[in-house]
Amino acid sequence: MNIIDLRSDTVTKPSAAMRKKMYEAEVGDDVFGEDSTVIALQDRVAEILKKEAALYVPSGTMANQIAISVLTSPGDEVYVDIGSHIFNYESGSAGFISGVQLYPIVGTRGVFTREQLEDCLRPKDDHFPPSSTVVVENTHNRGGGTVWHLREMHRIYELTRERNMRMHLDGARLWNAVAATGTPERDWAQYADTVSVCFSKALGAPVGSAIAGTKEIITEAHRVRKRLGGGMRQAGIIAAGALYAIENNRSRLVEDHLKAKKLAEGLCEIPGFYVDVDHVDTNIVIVDMSERSLDAERFSSVLKDQGILVVMAGRMKVRMVTHFDLTENDIVNTLKIINSLYH
Repeated sequence: MNIIDLRSDTVTKPSAAMRKKMYEAEVGDDVFGEDSTVIALQDRVAEILKKEAALYVPSGTMANQIAISVLTSPGDEVYVDIGSHIFNYESGSAGFISGVQLYPIVGTRGVFTREQLEDCLRPKDDHFPPSSTVVVENTHNRGGGTVWHLREMHRIYELTRERNMRMHLDGARLWNAVAATGTPERDWAQYADTVSVCFSKALGAPVGSAIAGTKEIITEAHRVRKRLGGGMRQAGIIAAGALYAIENNRSRLVEDHLKAKKLAEGLCEIPGFYVDVDHVDTNIVIVDMSERSLDAERFSSVLKDQGILVVMAGRMKVRMVTHFDLTENDIVNTLKIINSLYH
């Protein structure tokens, strides 16, 4: 049976050309700063984001948690969207590792405004935790791949400067925001003290993320990475895959977005299935089946029996993500199978 895997853009396999680059990679001991391929990757990420320096890390969660650690002090409060990855999918790491408290803001599809943030900030009073850091997730996973408006991000950044706060951009799928808008990565990154980007999602590399910022921040990030067990030795083998991905796979992300739009439009033609097609900005499709009271767990199980893999996004919602390894025929066949089961 041919498996159509729509669970995430993390399920992609390295291409033959990427594997070749990984096989041929020059390596050294990265903990000693001697892996030339890792250095090349870090320099390229810093260049793309127009930051002074960058650090290669094993995962997006580690990148985000390193950022929180270097931007905050224990007891601080960090402001995030209620659907953010940091709040929902990082095992409570912010409190456990950095001793900070997360304040969830109820945004719209993962996006909150300057005014919403300002309403949440604490007075300077010993009863309250210090308002320390703001996190923006762009694109927003649980929001359905929502792209932030650059102007709103700028407004929030201005507020952080006024309040002597810091700002982190969780840009795990920032590449998708660029593909959707044409706005370069550096334009988003200028409004954040730290930026994390992921290579193993949309770009199809097998391992890794990076965090970028000033040289001072990245020096501290290097120490925190070691503390968290993220120091890697001959990491150039995997860094080569990430380097290949950012040089070759960013330009083709629009194809994933077109596949997602086609999938969303097709699903809306099936009775009782709803997708907010106008807000399918990138490669994530959130399917709401409330109209027909279809249980998401049951629906996922039925699709799995047909060779289609999805993940739950609520009691009556599932998430489908298009990616490098999906073909146009996979989208057509997915729609055919769901239509035959539920039309």
